[in-house]
Parts: sequence; structure tokens; C-alpha cells
Amino acid sequence: MLFDMFKTFFKIGAFTIGGGYAMIPIIQKEVVDNKKWVEEDKFLDAIAIAQGSPGPIAVNISIYLGYELKGLKGALTCMLGTILPSFLIILLIATVFFQFRNNPLIEKVFLGVRPAVVALIASAVYKLTKRSKLGLNKLFISLLTLLAIVFLKISPIYLILIGGFTSIIYNRMKTEDNK
Repeated sequence: MLFDMFKTFFKIGAFTIGGGYAMIPIIQKEVVDNKKWVEEDKFLDAIAIAQGSPGPIAVNISIYLGYELKGLKGALTCMLGTILPSFLIILLIATVFFQFRNNPLIEKVFLGVRPAVVALIASAVYKLTKRSKLGLNKLFISLLTLLAIVFLKISPIYLILIGGFTSIIYNRMKTEDNK
């Protein structure tokens, strides 16, 4: 299974243009839908933990899922599968960069890929929102959080911490009210 995990994450890392958030729907399709290695709830947990951890989200997701599946060996296997394609591609690009750095065709290719990357990210947001089954209150909180990040430039880390503490307090108060 370790080799299959490596192969799966290597393929994801190699063929997902844009990396990061653009990789989320691809990882989900492979790991949840195709391979059925984890349930959707576990995948959503992986995203939440990956966002709250330092480092690239796709790498963090792969480490978390690998650990869930096969412990430390699984985490290392999935991480290597995710980062190795980028490393090899960057190594290749660096080797031939000076030959192509001012090539208009290459610049146009990268400009053409950008809308597809934006669409992949928007697709991930839509699917995650739909599958998270957020009520109106939580959807409103999500939108307020987005506005705080975009317009007030508040770090997502602070907002995640505030959300976590607020949830703890809210659920404790709710539990006490039910007694």
C-alpha cells in the first residue's frame, strides 16, 4: 500500500498546476472518491488541520492522510510523493531557465493556465462548503472570516484560534444550559 500511496500523491503533485489549494479537489477525488482510503469527514478534518499548520496545505494534507493510513511511514511516503514532482520540475526549470526566460510563448502559456487554477480553487471552495453542510449561522461566520482576512488583513491563524476558543466556550455554555 505504501507504494500505491506514493504513486497516488506523486501523480497528484505532478499533474496539478497551481499547487496548494488547487490540489485539494484532486486529492479529494483520488483519496476519498477513487481509492476510498478515508471518509469525507476525515478528509475535511485533514483540510482543517492542514490549514492550521505551518507549511503548504497540500503537503500538510498528504502528511496527515499518510499518517492516518500508515503511521509515520505513510506520512513520509505521501509527503515525498507530493513534493518530489515539484522539486524535480523546479530543478529542470532552473537548469534551462536562461534559455526560455524571455520566450513570449512560455509567458502566454502561464497566463493561460491562471484562469484554470482560479477555477480549481473556486471548485474546491464550492465543494467544501456544500459538503460541510454549514447552517446559515456558520456560513455567515465563514463569510465574516473571509472578509476579515481579505479586507482587514487579519491572519488566518488568529481567526482559527479565535474560532476554536469561541467554539469551546459556546459548547461549554450550551452543555451547561442542557443540564
